[in-house]
Amino acid sequence: MAPPFPANRTNVDDVHPCYEVLYMMSSPSTICLLLHIFLGSLSAVTIVGNLLVIISIIYFKQLHTPTNYLILSLAVADLMVGILVFPLSIKFTVSACLYYQNIICKVRQSFDVTLSTASILNLCSISVDRYYAVCQPLTYRTRINVNIAVIMILVSWSISVVVAVGFVIAELNFEKCEGQCFFDVLLANILGPISSFYLPVIIMLCIYLKIFLVAQRQARSIHNTTKCGAAVRKMERKATKTLAIVLGVFLMCWLPVFLCLSFQLLNDVSVPVAVYETLNWLALTSSMLNPFIYAFFYSWFRSAFRMIITGKIFQGGISNTNLH
Repeated sequence: MAPPFPANRTNVDDVHPCYEVLYMMSSPSTICLLLHIFLGSLSAVTIVGNLLVIISIIYFKQLHTPTNYLILSLAVADLMVGILVFPLSIKFTVSACLYYQNIICKVRQSFDVTLSTASILNLCSISVDRYYAVCQPLTYRTRINVNIAVIMILVSWSISVVVAVGFVIAELNFEKCEGQCFFDVLLANILGPISSFYLPVIIMLCIYLKIFLVAQRQARSIHNTTKCGAAVRKMERKATKTLAIVLGVFLMCWLPVFLCLSFQLLNDVSVPVAVYETLNWLALTSSMLNPFIYAFFYSWFRSAFRMIITGKIFQGGISNTNLH
């Protein structure tokens, strides 16, 4: 995510050594070269993982469900992060853009805010879908159908674009008025993070807590009916583990950078560039991990991936294959 403003862009001595390479045209250090290779590898894994999800859902008819359409939208957002945000962030990351506000930096910020927000809101939509599937299974198919899934996807992307456009406009106005635009600072520093992260994460926490409680109640009900204690305990452990992984990875990736932004805003202090860079990249890795969390958990996705990787889909006539 782009840093809040006003940002300290005057202390050029704090520029990361890698960007001295970029602007002074000196020979890159070994550390910077290894860093670029590592971050480039993250981008490649993100692209490949999300492409597998996208191809699987589009090609195999068994995967044409409202839930998977939401996962498809998430994979598209994460794929765009791997294609656009990762490379631009590798070449023009936060510290360079803090001091050299050129058009490339603004383009990177626009993609970053739009796609990161879209990824988070798609995760939120998936949690809503899971809520109805677990907590209201009898009415799930009538409440969550393809049309509703498409509406949720359109709303998620529309909000993401609006947040990104509002952020860019606010920043441009802030630069023109030299720091005296209270509304623009409020829009970018407070309303932006709330709509992009804090509100969706509160919704997700409440939904997954409700799902966990309902799943436990259902498991106890099954236990009282069948007396299959071992199976029920296994079900409870699996539900707990799944929710813990979903929420844990999401919060691990996104919470630090937003807490950093909030701390910087509320305490009016300057966060070191290296710290913000690290946290920003940690947040971006969420796009790499999402395919593993939301797809690799399911056996039918693993079967689809094997068919894609081994080239069986090029043989034709297997789109109706029953995935196990």
